[in-house]
Amino acid sequence: MPRRFPQYDDYRASVQQIIASSSDSDYLDQLIPALKDASNNNRTAAFMQSLSHYADEKEADIEQIGLTKHDEFLRSVDQLQSVRQGTVALTSDILQLNESIQASTESLAEQKEKLVETKAIRQNISDATDGLKESLDILHALNQAHDLIRKRHYYIALKALDDLQNEHLVPIIQNKYATQHKLALMIQKSIPASQKLISDQVMNDLNTWLFRIRETSQFLGEVAFYHTNLRQKRQKDRLDANLSIKPYALNSAIELVADESEEFDVLDNDEVSVEFVPLFEAIHIHEALGQSEKFKQEYAVTRRQQKDLLLPSSISLIEDEENGLSSLLEAIAGFAIIEKATMRRCPNLRSPAEVDELWDSMIQTAKQLITKAMNEVDRADVIRDKKEIIALFIQTMEGWGYSVSTLDDFLLTLFEKYADLLQKAFSEDFQEIVSTDDYMPMAIATQEEFQKVRTVSWFTPDEEPITFPCILPFSQMYPLSCIDIRNFLNQFYFFADNHFRHPHVIDETLKKSLDNLLSQQVCKILVERLNSQYLGQIVQILINLEYFENACRELELLLVQARSSSSAGGPIVLHATEEFRSNKKTAEKRIFELVNSKIDDLVETAEYDWMAPTLEAEPSSYMSTLTQYLSNIMTSTLLGLPREIKELIYFDALSHTANLILALPLSPSVKKINPNGVAALAKDVAYLSSFISTLDNAPVLKQNLDELEQTVLLMQTENPDEFYDIGVRNRKFGRVDAMTGPVLLEKLTHSVQSPRNDRLANFSSRFGMK
Repeated sequence: MPRRFPQYDDYRASVQQIIASSSDSDYLDQLIPALKDASNNNRTAAFMQSLSHYADEKEADIEQIGLTKHDEFLRSVDQLQSVRQGTVALTSDILQLNESIQASTESLAEQKEKLVETKAIRQNISDATDGLKESLDILHALNQAHDLIRKRHYYIALKALDDLQNEHLVPIIQNKYATQHKLALMIQKSIPASQKLISDQVMNDLNTWLFRIRETSQFLGEVAFYHTNLRQKRQKDRLDANLSIKPYALNSAIELVADESEEFDVLDNDEVSVEFVPLFEAIHIHEALGQSEKFKQEYAVTRRQQKDLLLPSSISLIEDEENGLSSLLEAIAGFAIIEKATMRRCPNLRSPAEVDELWDSMIQTAKQLITKAMNEVDRADVIRDKKEIIALFIQTMEGWGYSVSTLDDFLLTLFEKYADLLQKAFSEDFQEIVSTDDYMPMAIATQEEFQKVRTVSWFTPDEEPITFPCILPFSQMYPLSCIDIRNFLNQFYFFADNHFRHPHVIDETLKKSLDNLLSQQVCKILVERLNSQYLGQIVQILINLEYFENACRELELLLVQARSSSSAGGPIVLHATEEFRSNKKTAEKRIFELVNSKIDDLVETAEYDWMAPTLEAEPSSYMSTLTQYLSNIMTSTLLGLPREIKELIYFDALSHTANLILALPLSPSVKKINPNGVAALAKDVAYLSSFISTLDNAPVLKQNLDELEQTVLLMQTENPDEFYDIGVRNRKFGRVDAMTGPVLLEKLTHSVQSPRNDRLANFSSRFGMK
């Protein structure tokens, strides 16, 4: 079997391309694929064979050329030899040049190394410069933020810190290989401290502001009170000009509209100016720091503490000094105004519930302080003055939207104290007036005095014109009491002049107090003085009671007119009116008692000789004295009494006199009466009758003597049996008592004995002899 040679790939085309390459790079470009292909396919031997075959062919060509062109070859060799020599020379020159270039290259390498090193240094310096510049920018931004803090530009400083973080620190910190990484971390850690510094500085400024407004609170309240007072005056002027707006009080819609032209800012005026910039800044800063809730809590605590510091432990109502009521209410008003203004400007900082809680707390404390201080007050005018301050406070704070119902109710407590003190003061005045009165008719010297009395005392004289000097029927206590009564009414209504929303309470309390004063301090004292034995004083008391009764009726009408619309309708009846009316009867009875007592005394002096031996030529002395007494009291003591009372007193006195005279002959001690004794009695009765005839209303008064005159006529009759004839008795002796007539007739004797015989008769009768 013939030997088979291995098959090889034909790389002759590839070899031709490689050999034909024009440059080293092209040569490599052709060689590399061939080598790669031969290597990948394990055809290296074929590729090498192709190269060897190509080399053999070229050597064969060279040999052929040498054999065929020998001379030329030799010449070429010679040429090559000369070329070789030139080449050697050139090689020597090249070697020398190479050495020279080698030396230059080494120097250049050294320079290049130095240049590279220099560039590295320059790069390091540049990097360091850039890092330092960035560090300086960071430090500059930080210093700028702290400089803003020192200049109190807190929000700008806070914004600068935020910019420092976002623009400088955060990018550097995120790049761990940055040269400023440590510096950035250190500054980043200091940011919270800077923010806290800003927060502390803001709070310091806020605390300073809070301290200042706490110090300004009282003055702010004083300015607010002054402004409210001006509004009151303007409203009063409007009311005087137009009565139709009377129902519209201060802070009503009508008043607010009418007062729109008078613009006034309590927080910003010529007297006081409250800036809220520190508060706004603090709110803004804490919002930026995300600490709004914490700030609200701290602010609320601070205001509660300031509220506690604002309120004293005690006040005085006696003197309006530093710890007086005005100072307290002005401070509360200023504090509350700041709270309300803060709530309006910063709704998210102060809620209405928080503000109202502080307000209620201050009001409760103020009530307790005022209530405690009232225990030291013993004058009603002090309470009234303090009520005016409280009313001013109420109207001021009502205008700021605060609830004042608690204070309105507290005014009732204040009024109760005021009414008690007022009643006590006027009670003392009435007692002094009544106790120091002279109980004599009041003398008036001039027309001016008369007009004053007439104006204050509801006195209208029966006759005009009046000549002066003159005497008024009542004593001095009546007009003085009337003046006090009017002052008492005015003092009560003064309390309601400026903001008092319980006028019906004043109406009711005034009626009770006035009733009590008139009943207990006037009427009662007058009645107690009726125990006097001096008739003139009793008569004057009766006259005064009469005028006080009339005054009470006038007061009832006056109270109806002055009554508030909220009170119940209908007439007003003072119990004192009935007290004076009923006690007039008591005074009348007392006058009857005194007059009758005097008559008793006079009649007891009668000395009738019932068995007189002779006729009396003149009336009895007691009768002349009695009639003189009755005449005198009618023209002097009883002169000031009303006509009907005088007639009633006279009627009763004459009736009592007739009964006493009639009782004289009926006395058990009188056993016998002769005609001379009857004649003496008849003379006195006739004298009394003639005296009554001179009096006014004599026919009526004479009726009191009917029984006495008919009894005397019966004793003088010549036919006593007529008395026992009913027809005749009714006609002639109808007023004679059917029981006393026979008694007197039994005592009559128709003979007149001599004194001696009379003595014997008396002796015989004494010893039972006939």
